[in-house]
Amino acid sequence: MAKQEKPDDQQYKARSVALRLLARREHSRLELSLKLRQRKIDDAIIEAVLDDYEREGWLDDGRFADVYARQRMDLGYGPLRISGELQQRGVHQLPECLEAMTDGAWALRATAVRDKRFGLTDLSDDWDEKVRQARFLSRRGYTASQVERALDAREVDEG
Repeated sequence: MAKQEKPDDQQYKARSVALRLLARREHSRLELSLKLRQRKIDDAIIEAVLDDYEREGWLDDGRFADVYARQRMDLGYGPLRISGELQQRGVHQLPECLEAMTDGAWALRATAVRDKRFGLTDLSDDWDEKVRQARFLSRRGYTASQVERALDAREVDEG
C-alpha cells in the first residue's frame, strides 16, 4: 500500500520547493504556482504558501517584472515582446524600466541590434534584405515605427 502524504508534508514540500526556486532566480506568482502544481501539491496549500511569501517579501511580481524586463532589454528584445512575455508569466503591469523608455530610445536599441546583427548598410536598393531585417526586428518585439527608424539608420559617413 502506498504511503499517504500528510497535509503537513505537502505544506513543507511546497515551502521548500518554492524557496529553493526563488533562491535561484526571481519568479512570478504564476510561474511558482505552475511549478508547484506540477509537483502534485494542492491548490489551497500553494495559494497559502505563496500568500505567505508575498507578505514576507520573498515573492514580488513587480520585482520579477523589473528584473525580467531589464534582462530581456539587455538581450536586445523590444517592448512588444517583453510585455507579451510578462503577460504570459502572469504579470499584467509594465515595470518602471519599460514605462520610462521613450519610442526614440527603443528605436536606438533596435538600431543597435540591427548594427550588431547585420551592420548599418544602405538598404534602399536591396528590398529583399530590407524585408529580412525588418522581419528580424519585428520578431524581436519592436514596433513598426521603431523598425522603420532602425532600417533608415546609416553608418557614420567618413568625414
